[in-house]
Amino acid sequence: MARPREFDRDTALQRAIETFAMHGFEGTTTPMLLSAMKIGRQSLYDTFGDKRKLYLEALRRYSEDSVGATLSAMFASDSVLDGIEQALLRFAKEATTGTGQACLGIHAVTEFGTTASDVAAVTADVTARTLLAFESRIRDGIARGELATGLDPSDAAHFLLATLSGLKVAARGGASFEVLRGIVRVALGALATR
Repeated sequence: MARPREFDRDTALQRAIETFAMHGFEGTTTPMLLSAMKIGRQSLYDTFGDKRKLYLEALRRYSEDSVGATLSAMFASDSVLDGIEQALLRFAKEATTGTGQACLGIHAVTEFGTTASDVAAVTADVTARTLLAFESRIRDGIARGELATGLDPSDAAHFLLATLSGLKVAARGGASFEVLRGIVRVALGALATR
């Protein structure tokens, strides 16, 4: 008879996310994961499969949570510009606190690019959903007169996505929240009506 699991799966997965975010896939060893997750080797394999399957599940969970929180912040305000500002500032705040400086999504893109189809499928899905939400909000902002009428919604959505990535990379390099807030101000200025 199999022994019952003696750990919380979600807690263990969150610890794996933090470990992969800090060290990347290649830089994270199985012993590092076991120590961080506070589980045994057999529990890792029985519950999550191998290291690659655990990484993909961690990347999916991290991406869903991160994108969900960012987009929720963006749509929480009636004002399009204020919503975009709140989303970027929330992202910047997260990037400069605790383990937020390490980003599993950025690691996945920089470590794998498009060379690993399983990883690229996760990052492409998250990217597509984020761009779609940004583009929708930008179109709304242009129609309301809150954003510059000359903006191309697709280009502006890609600009915001690159801004999010840049905020995480800058934070990882040691940029403070104040520095990131300045980046957000410049980004908002690029979108606002003139």
